Amino acid sequence: MKTLKVYTPFNNSLIKEIPMNDATDVEKALSTAINLFKNIKNWLPAYQRVEVLERTVSIMSERINELTRIAAEEGGKPFIDSKVEVLRAINGVKLAIENIGHLRGEQIPMGHTKSSINRIAFTMREPIGVVVSVSAFNHPLNLIIHQTVTAIAVGAPVIVKPALTTPLSCLNFLEILKEAGLPEGWCQVIICDNNDAEKLVTDARVNYLSFIGSAKVGWYLRSKLAPGTRCALEHGGSAPVIVEPDAEIKEMLPLLLKGGFYHAGQVCVSVQRVFVHENIVNEVAGKLAEMAGNLIVGNPLDEKTEVGPLILPREVDRVEKWVNEAIEKGAQIITGGKRVSAYCFEPTVLLNPPDNVNVSTQEIFGPVVCIYTYKNRKEAIKKANSLPFAFQASVFTKNMDIALDTVKKLNASAVMINDHTAFRVDWMPFGGRDISGIGIGGIPYTMHEMTREKLMVIKSSVL
Repeated sequence: MKTLKVYTPFNNSLIKEIPMNDATDVEKALSTAINLFKNIKNWLPAYQRVEVLERTVSIMSERINELTRIAAEEGGKPFIDSKVEVLRAINGVKLAIENIGHLRGEQIPMGHTKSSINRIAFTMREPIGVVVSVSAFNHPLNLIIHQTVTAIAVGAPVIVKPALTTPLSCLNFLEILKEAGLPEGWCQVIICDNNDAEKLVTDARVNYLSFIGSAKVGWYLRSKLAPGTRCALEHGGSAPVIVEPDAEIKEMLPLLLKGGFYHAGQVCVSVQRVFVHENIVNEVAGKLAEMAGNLIVGNPLDEKTEVGPLILPREVDRVEKWVNEAIEKGAQIITGGKRVSAYCFEPTVLLNPPDNVNVSTQEIFGPVVCIYTYKNRKEAIKKANSLPFAFQASVFTKNMDIALDTVKKLNASAVMINDHTAFRVDWMPFGGRDISGIGIGGIPYTMHEMTREKLMVIKSSVL
């Protein structure tokens, strides 16, 4: 049997070796899921889904430290931030429970034409069918919650494929669901290679795909989906920030620091490109660099660590290459710029990298923040909108007219005013536009997308 070795990204030590699934397992999982869904007698009533998820919350709440350790060890996010992720995950299950009662249709008015008299019509929402969720490494528990609990909450059987670098949180969560009483087959985990994952995703029995990962893979899979399969794709961004000269610098800097270096920048909405007015750019760059240089880089299981490793050594190599390219072509390095080890990279602040280098044109996905000088806000907005990515952005200013005008002109799915680009709560809509994705995440929004409407029209002569 083929196995997968799971290593901690901090020093590449082996955590666990687990069996991998093959094409036969994929077929078995799909057959199980579709058979559950096709037989309406098998469907889980709302009260049973509520009971299972309430027990899930209870079990998770008793194991916060264990869940935190697993996520931090396999994913490399510092323990303190992984604990926040676990608490968010528990709250995400609670949100799903709350929103089960909001899965309702609406009455459709009749009698407005002669042909529609003596009729009552209304819609109802049903589970969409078999859901396949392909997940990413950077939030190994909370993303799984968003991609599985939502399906369970609406009554759809779900097959989840976690990232091969971080499968342990997912497998552990499946055991929790079983312990909570979820009947067999309603949530299945497949640990497989890319070829078998493609077979899983593109099978005609799949009704909905939830994909979190690279744009290259996501858009490719979308092009291969069976007719009628709906999908939500969540890809990366290059989060722009526009800082006006009247910004509250003291309040802003901790936000930029957190938004840029949280999880070593391995977040799809991390602060990456900060456009600062020329009147304050030196002050902002200098103070942010000083704060970044004081961040503690190290073992994610150490509760003092603020910045952990990148997920793989090759990502350290890539970030180092991109930073060196920017410096060689004229960027000023304010702090950082070097690897700490084969697994960690220094929190780095660059000033005015050229517009054509990788750190200015691609999603960095590493602990690097680029600051650019601007004179005119119109030009800053133009540069912010110049890349094909469009996810979350932000603007810092005291002037609400300027803030609202900037929100209107930025090409982004969400714009934060006086906050960093990585702000998120799990009940808000979340997702990219253009190359950055399609569909909407967020617990209640995903639940809605994992259902479909059915119209019922009642005709009676006594109406």
